Amino acid sequence: MSSRRLAAVLVSTALAARVAAAEWTPRAWADASTVELRTTAPGEGEHWFPVWLVVIDDQVYVRLGPRAAGRIEKNQTAPMVGVRIAGQQFERVRGVPAPDYAERVGKAMAAKYWGDLVIHFLSHPLTLRLVPEPAGE
Repeated sequence: MSSRRLAAVLVSTALAARVAAAEWTPRAWADASTVELRTTAPGEGEHWFPVWLVVIDDQVYVRLGPRAAGRIEKNQTAPMVGVRIAGQQFERVRGVPAPDYAERVGKAMAAKYWGDLVIHFLSHPLTLRLVPEPAGE
């Protein structure tokens, strides 16, 4: 195989792997412990932080405490955040406030995480649904 052909095969394989890796599949992440969110604060640059997640009705939800909620409020790319989950990274995911799901998300967190026995007593001012931006936007 020529080096040019080999390079073409490697590039197409890498692109195919990247496309496959960028599939938003909430059901596949139902058992994942955390998702990492990326925000960009003024004068700080990018910051990644882990949060618990639950999957309800094939949608990913996170419940944020005051510090994480503050990062979302100050995010210069709002409403977009970066997301890392299960070895995949998504550059543009919309964080949609979901106050109508706060109670349901809280109950799902309590059922999934034993640590929520204590954590649920803390303030959680923001519940977000994570919605990927469609390709091409």
